[in-house]
Amino acid sequence: MNEVKKAMVMSAGIGSRLEPLTNTVPKPLVSVANRPVMDILFENLVNIGIKDVICNTYCHAQKIIQRYKTNNIGVNFNYIIEENLSGTAGGLKKCQHFFDKNEFFLVLSADGLSNADLKKGIKIHKNSNAIATIGIKKIPHEEISHFGVVVTDENGFITEFQEKPALNEAKSDFINTGIYIFDYKIFDYIPENTFYDFAKNVFPKLLAEHTINTFTIDEYWTDIGTIGQYKQSVNDLFDGKCEFKHSPIINTPKGAYIVGNSIIPSSAVFIGNSTVGSNCVIGENCTIENSIIWDNVEISDNVHIKDSIISSGCTIKSDITDKITETGEIIEKDILKI
Repeated sequence: MNEVKKAMVMSAGIGSRLEPLTNTVPKPLVSVANRPVMDILFENLVNIGIKDVICNTYCHAQKIIQRYKTNNIGVNFNYIIEENLSGTAGGLKKCQHFFDKNEFFLVLSADGLSNADLKKGIKIHKNSNAIATIGIKKIPHEEISHFGVVVTDENGFITEFQEKPALNEAKSDFINTGIYIFDYKIFDYIPENTFYDFAKNVFPKLLAEHTINTFTIDEYWTDIGTIGQYKQSVNDLFDGKCEFKHSPIINTPKGAYIVGNSIIPSSAVFIGNSTVGSNCVIGENCTIENSIIWDNVEISDNVHIKDSIISSGCTIKSDITDKITETGEIIEKDILKI
Protein backbone atom coordinates (compact mmCIF):
# COMPACT_ATOMS: atom_id res chain seq x y z
CA MET A 1 0.00 0.00 0.00
CA ASN A 2 1.34 3.42 -0.95
CA GLU A 3 1.72 5.55 2.17
CA VAL A 4 2.10 8.83 0.29
CA LYS A 5 -1.31 10.29 -0.47
CA LYS A 6 -0.51 13.78 -1.69
CA ALA A 7 1.94 15.63 -3.89
CA MET A 8 2.88 19.15 -4.89
CA VAL A 9 3.99 20.05 -8.39
CA MET A 10 6.06 23.23 -8.57
CA SER A 11 4.44 25.06 -11.48
CA ALA A 12 5.27 28.72 -11.03
CA GLY A 13 8.37 28.93 -13.22
CA ILE A 14 8.51 31.58 -15.94
CA GLY A 15 10.34 29.33 -18.40
CA SER A 16 12.59 32.08 -19.75
CA ARG A 17 15.06 29.58 -21.20
CA LEU A 18 12.25 28.16 -23.36
CA GLU A 19 11.28 31.50 -24.89
CA PRO A 20 9.65 32.26 -27.26
CA LEU A 21 7.66 29.03 -26.70
CA THR A 22 6.71 30.15 -23.19
CA ASN A 23 5.70 33.68 -24.16
CA THR A 24 2.09 32.47 -24.37
CA VAL A 25 2.27 28.91 -22.98
CA PRO A 26 3.24 28.04 -19.39
CA LYS A 27 6.25 25.74 -19.15
CA PRO A 28 4.23 22.83 -17.63
CA LEU A 29 2.03 22.80 -20.75
CA VAL A 30 4.90 22.55 -23.25
CA SER A 31 4.17 19.36 -25.18
CA VAL A 32 6.39 16.35 -25.71
CA ALA A 33 4.98 14.19 -28.52
CA ASN A 34 1.78 16.26 -28.35
CA ARG A 35 1.33 15.71 -24.62
CA PRO A 36 1.90 18.50 -22.08
CA VAL A 37 4.70 17.45 -19.76
CA MET A 38 2.40 18.02 -16.78
CA ASP A 39 -0.12 15.51 -18.20
CA ILE A 40 2.66 12.92 -18.18
CA LEU A 41 3.72 13.84 -14.65
CA PHE A 42 0.14 13.63 -13.31
CA GLU A 43 -0.32 10.29 -15.04
CA ASN A 44 2.79 8.94 -13.31
CA LEU A 45 1.44 10.05 -9.93
CA VAL A 46 -1.96 8.44 -10.51
CA ASN A 47 -0.24 5.21 -11.57
CA ILE A 48 1.29 4.90 -8.07
CA GLY A 49 -1.93 5.82 -6.29
CA ILE A 50 -1.39 9.55 -5.69
CA LYS A 51 -4.45 11.48 -6.86
CA ASP A 52 -4.51 14.53 -4.58
CA VAL A 53 -2.19 17.14 -6.06
CA ILE A 54 -1.64 20.85 -5.49
CA CYS A 55 0.23 23.26 -7.77
CA ASN A 56 1.56 26.72 -7.15
CA THR A 57 0.90 28.75 -10.29
CA TYR A 58 2.15 32.13 -11.43
CA CYS A 59 3.04 32.56 -15.10
CA HIS A 60 0.01 31.97 -17.37
CA ALA A 61 -1.70 30.53 -14.28
CA GLN A 62 -5.19 30.50 -15.75
CA LYS A 63 -4.13 28.25 -18.62
CA ILE A 64 -2.91 25.62 -16.17
CA ILE A 65 -6.03 25.95 -14.03
CA GLN A 66 -8.33 25.78 -17.05
CA ARG A 67 -6.71 22.57 -18.29
CA TYR A 68 -6.78 20.65 -15.02
CA LYS A 69 -9.69 21.91 -12.91
CA THR A 70 -11.64 19.19 -14.68
CA ASN A 71 -9.53 16.44 -16.22
CA ASN A 72 -9.71 12.84 -17.38
CA ILE A 73 -6.33 11.88 -15.92
CA GLY A 74 -7.76 11.05 -12.50
CA VAL A 75 -6.07 13.85 -10.56
CA ASN A 76 -7.89 15.84 -7.87
CA PHE A 77 -6.38 19.15 -8.93
CA ASN A 78 -5.84 21.88 -6.35
CA TYR A 79 -3.93 25.12 -6.82
CA ILE A 80 -2.80 28.43 -5.44
CA ILE A 81 -1.99 31.51 -7.49
CA GLU A 82 1.13 33.36 -6.42
CA GLU A 83 0.94 37.11 -6.91
CA ASN A 84 4.69 37.33 -6.44
CA LEU A 85 7.21 34.53 -6.81
CA SER A 86 8.32 33.18 -3.44
CA GLY A 87 11.03 30.66 -4.36
CA THR A 88 10.83 26.89 -4.44
CA ALA A 89 10.47 26.48 -0.67
CA GLY A 90 8.34 29.61 -0.28
CA GLY A 91 5.89 28.19 -2.82
CA LEU A 92 5.65 24.96 -0.82
CA LYS A 93 5.03 26.93 2.38
CA LYS A 94 2.00 28.55 0.78
CA CYS A 95 0.63 25.06 0.18
CA GLN A 96 1.12 23.86 3.75
CA HIS A 97 -2.63 23.86 4.42
CA PHE A 98 -3.05 21.10 1.82
CA PHE A 99 -0.88 18.54 3.60
CA ASP A 100 -1.63 16.43 6.67
CA LYS A 101 0.49 16.50 9.81
CA ASN A 102 2.52 13.38 10.59
CA GLU A 103 2.50 12.34 6.92
CA PHE A 104 5.12 12.71 4.23
CA PHE A 105 4.54 13.78 0.65
CA LEU A 106 6.11 14.24 -2.79
CA VAL A 107 7.26 17.49 -4.36
CA LEU A 108 8.10 17.47 -8.07
CA SER A 109 9.22 20.02 -10.65
CA ALA A 110 6.66 20.61 -13.40
CA ASP A 111 9.29 20.50 -16.14
CA GLY A 112 10.60 17.05 -15.17
CA LEU A 113 10.14 14.19 -17.63
CA SER A 114 10.94 10.91 -15.95
CA ASN A 115 10.19 7.23 -15.47
CA ALA A 116 11.70 7.35 -11.98
CA ASP A 117 10.66 4.64 -9.54
CA LEU A 118 8.91 6.92 -7.07
CA LYS A 119 7.75 4.00 -4.94
CA LYS A 120 11.39 3.08 -4.32
CA GLY A 121 12.11 6.61 -3.20
CA ILE A 122 9.12 6.62 -0.87
CA LYS A 123 10.23 3.35 0.72
CA ILE A 124 13.77 4.63 1.25
CA HIS A 125 12.45 7.82 2.80
CA LYS A 126 10.14 5.95 5.14
CA ASN A 127 12.95 3.73 6.40
CA SER A 128 15.48 6.54 6.85
CA ASN A 129 13.72 8.87 9.33
CA ALA A 130 15.08 11.75 7.26
CA ILE A 131 13.18 15.01 6.94
CA ALA A 132 13.99 15.15 3.22
CA THR A 133 14.90 12.58 0.59
CA ILE A 134 16.13 13.74 -2.81
CA GLY A 135 16.07 11.79 -6.07
CA ILE A 136 19.57 11.88 -7.56
CA LYS A 137 20.76 10.85 -11.00
CA LYS A 138 24.22 9.95 -12.29
CA ILE A 139 25.04 11.84 -15.47
CA PRO A 140 28.04 12.00 -17.82
CA HIS A 141 30.87 13.87 -16.13
CA GLU A 142 31.19 16.39 -18.95
CA GLU A 143 27.63 17.64 -18.21
CA ILE A 144 28.21 18.17 -14.48
CA SER A 145 28.88 21.91 -14.68
CA HIS A 146 25.28 22.54 -15.77
CA PHE A 147 23.69 21.04 -12.64
CA GLY A 148 23.64 21.05 -8.86
CA VAL A 149 25.91 18.23 -7.69
CA VAL A 150 25.12 16.03 -4.69
CA VAL A 151 27.84 14.37 -2.55
CA THR A 152 26.74 11.51 -0.28
CA ASP A 153 28.22 9.26 2.39
CA GLU A 154 28.24 5.44 2.27
CA ASN A 155 24.65 5.35 3.59
CA GLY A 156 23.25 7.70 0.96
CA PHE A 157 22.92 10.73 3.23
CA ILE A 158 24.05 14.03 1.72
CA THR A 159 27.27 15.51 3.03
CA GLU A 160 27.70 18.39 0.56
CA PHE A 161 26.07 20.27 -2.30
CA GLN A 162 28.04 21.83 -5.16
CA GLU A 163 26.20 24.31 -7.34
CA LYS A 164 27.32 23.91 -10.97
CA PRO A 165 30.96 23.16 -10.14
CA ALA A 166 33.80 23.24 -12.65
CA LEU A 167 34.54 19.77 -14.00
CA ASN A 168 37.84 19.50 -12.13
CA GLU A 169 36.19 20.54 -8.86
CA ALA A 170 33.16 18.22 -8.96
CA LYS A 171 33.19 15.68 -6.14
CA SER A 172 30.43 13.52 -7.58
CA ASP A 173 28.65 12.64 -10.83
CA PHE A 174 25.22 12.68 -9.16
CA ILE A 175 22.84 15.61 -9.54
CA ASN A 176 19.69 16.84 -7.82
CA THR A 177 16.67 16.01 -10.06
CA GLY A 178 14.14 18.17 -8.24
CA ILE A 179 12.23 15.09 -7.05
CA TYR A 180 11.70 15.39 -3.29
CA ILE A 181 10.01 13.41 -0.54
CA PHE A 182 9.44 15.50 2.57
CA ASP A 183 8.31 14.87 6.11
CA TYR A 184 5.74 17.39 7.34
CA LYS A 185 8.49 18.73 9.62
CA ILE A 186 9.97 20.43 6.53
CA PHE A 187 7.57 23.32 7.14
CA ASP A 188 9.41 24.12 10.40
CA TYR A 189 12.38 25.14 8.25
CA ILE A 190 10.47 27.54 5.96
CA PRO A 191 9.28 30.95 7.26
CA GLU A 192 5.97 32.40 6.10
CA ASN A 193 5.74 35.21 3.57
CA THR A 194 9.45 35.05 2.75
CA PHE A 195 11.24 34.34 -0.53
CA TYR A 196 12.91 31.03 0.25
CA ASP A 197 14.69 28.39 -1.83
CA PHE A 198 15.37 24.76 -1.05
CA ALA A 199 18.96 24.87 -2.31
CA LYS A 200 20.01 28.22 -0.81
CA ASN A 201 18.01 28.35 2.40
CA VAL A 202 16.45 25.06 3.50
CA PHE A 203 18.95 22.36 2.58
CA PRO A 204 21.96 24.03 4.30
CA LYS A 205 20.02 23.90 7.58
CA LEU A 206 19.07 20.26 7.07
CA LEU A 207 22.61 19.42 6.02
CA ALA A 208 23.94 20.66 9.34
CA GLU A 209 21.58 18.22 11.05
CA HIS A 210 22.47 15.35 8.68
CA THR A 211 18.83 14.79 7.77
CA ILE A 212 18.84 14.68 3.96
CA ASN A 213 18.72 11.22 2.43
CA THR A 214 18.83 10.24 -1.26
CA PHE A 215 17.51 7.63 -3.64
CA THR A 216 19.16 6.86 -6.96
CA ILE A 217 17.15 7.23 -10.16
CA ASP A 218 18.35 4.53 -12.53
CA GLU A 219 15.47 5.12 -14.93
CA TYR A 220 15.04 7.90 -17.46
CA TRP A 221 15.08 11.49 -16.23
CA THR A 222 15.46 14.88 -17.83
CA ASP A 223 14.00 18.33 -17.48
CA ILE A 224 12.77 20.32 -20.46
CA GLY A 225 14.04 23.60 -19.05
CA THR A 226 16.03 24.59 -22.14
CA ILE A 227 15.41 24.38 -25.88
CA GLY A 228 18.25 21.87 -26.23
CA GLN A 229 16.90 19.61 -23.48
CA TYR A 230 13.41 19.89 -24.91
CA LYS A 231 14.55 18.76 -28.35
CA GLN A 232 16.62 15.97 -26.80
CA SER A 233 13.61 14.65 -24.87
CA VAL A 234 11.75 14.12 -28.15
CA ASN A 235 14.67 12.20 -29.61
CA ASP A 236 14.90 10.16 -26.41
CA LEU A 237 11.29 9.12 -26.86
CA PHE A 238 11.90 7.94 -30.42
CA ASP A 239 15.03 6.13 -29.25
CA GLY A 240 13.04 4.25 -26.61
CA LYS A 241 14.84 5.83 -23.66
CA CYS A 242 11.67 7.15 -22.02
CA GLU A 243 8.14 5.80 -21.92
CA PHE A 244 4.71 7.39 -21.63
CA LYS A 245 1.39 7.19 -23.46
CA HIS A 246 1.46 8.81 -26.89
CA SER A 247 0.27 8.27 -30.45
CA PRO A 248 2.04 5.51 -32.36
CA ILE A 249 5.41 6.18 -33.95
CA ILE A 250 5.06 6.04 -37.74
CA ASN A 251 8.22 4.90 -39.49
CA THR A 252 9.06 6.01 -43.03
CA PRO A 253 12.04 5.27 -45.31
CA LYS A 254 13.97 8.35 -44.13
CA GLY A 255 12.58 9.05 -40.69
CA ALA A 256 9.80 8.66 -38.14
CA TYR A 257 7.04 10.85 -36.81
CA ILE A 258 4.23 11.06 -34.28
CA VAL A 259 1.06 12.87 -35.32
CA GLY A 260 -2.04 14.06 -33.50
CA ASN A 261 -5.41 14.53 -35.19
CA SER A 262 -3.98 15.79 -38.49
CA ILE A 263 -3.88 14.33 -41.99
CA ILE A 264 -0.43 13.83 -43.49
CA PRO A 265 -0.39 13.78 -47.30
CA SER A 266 1.34 10.82 -48.91
CA SER A 267 3.75 13.18 -50.68
CA ALA A 268 5.19 14.47 -47.37
CA VAL A 269 8.73 13.38 -46.53
CA PHE A 270 9.95 12.90 -42.96
CA ILE A 271 13.66 12.88 -42.12
CA GLY A 272 14.94 12.05 -38.63
CA ASN A 273 12.45 12.34 -35.75
CA SER A 274 9.53 14.77 -35.81
CA THR A 275 6.19 15.38 -34.16
CA VAL A 276 3.09 17.01 -35.65
CA GLY A 277 0.20 18.21 -33.49
CA SER A 278 -3.56 18.23 -34.09
CA ASN A 279 -5.58 20.24 -36.63
CA CYS A 280 -2.52 20.91 -38.76
CA VAL A 281 -2.69 21.38 -42.51
CA ILE A 282 0.39 19.96 -44.22
CA GLY A 283 0.88 20.89 -47.88
CA GLU A 284 1.89 18.58 -50.70
CA ASN A 285 5.56 17.65 -51.12
CA CYS A 286 6.58 19.10 -47.76
CA THR A 287 9.73 17.88 -46.01
CA ILE A 288 9.78 17.86 -42.22
CA GLU A 289 13.19 17.16 -40.73
CA ASN A 290 13.92 16.76 -37.01
CA SER A 291 11.24 19.28 -36.09
CA ILE A 292 8.48 19.76 -33.51
CA ILE A 293 5.22 21.16 -34.83
CA TRP A 294 2.47 22.12 -32.37
CA ASP A 295 -1.31 22.34 -33.03
CA ASN A 296 -3.19 24.33 -35.67
CA VAL A 297 -0.18 24.91 -37.90
CA GLU A 298 -0.55 25.45 -41.65
CA ILE A 299 2.38 24.58 -43.91
CA SER A 300 2.29 25.48 -47.61
CA ASP A 301 3.17 23.13 -50.47
CA ASN A 302 6.84 22.31 -51.11
CA VAL A 303 8.10 23.78 -47.82
CA HIS A 304 11.13 22.25 -46.05
CA ILE A 305 11.18 22.62 -42.25
CA LYS A 306 14.45 21.57 -40.62
CA ASP A 307 15.61 21.51 -36.98
CA SER A 308 12.79 23.85 -35.95
CA ILE A 309 10.01 24.19 -33.39
CA ILE A 310 6.75 25.62 -34.74
CA SER A 311 4.38 27.00 -32.10
CA SER A 312 0.61 26.66 -32.34
CA GLY A 313 -1.35 28.68 -34.86
CA CYS A 314 1.56 29.45 -37.18
CA THR A 315 1.48 29.69 -40.95
CA ILE A 316 4.67 28.62 -42.72
CA LYS A 317 4.99 29.60 -46.38
CA SER A 318 8.76 29.41 -46.75
CA ASP A 319 11.58 26.99 -46.00
CA ILE A 320 13.03 27.42 -42.51
CA THR A 321 16.00 25.94 -40.65
CA ASP A 322 16.84 26.13 -36.95
CA LYS A 323 13.89 28.40 -36.21
CA ILE A 324 11.67 28.69 -33.14
CA THR A 325 8.45 30.53 -33.87
CA GLU A 326 6.14 32.46 -31.60
CA THR A 327 2.46 31.56 -31.36
CA GLY A 328 0.55 32.59 -34.45
CA GLU A 329 3.62 33.73 -36.39
CA ILE A 330 3.41 33.93 -40.17
CA ILE A 331 6.54 33.11 -42.14
CA GLU A 332 6.03 34.61 -45.59
CA LYS A 333 7.48 33.10 -48.72
CA ASP A 334 11.14 33.97 -49.44
CA ILE A 335 11.55 36.25 -46.40
CA LEU A 336 13.49 33.64 -44.46
CA LYS A 337 14.55 31.52 -47.38
CA ILE A 338 17.59 29.42 -46.44
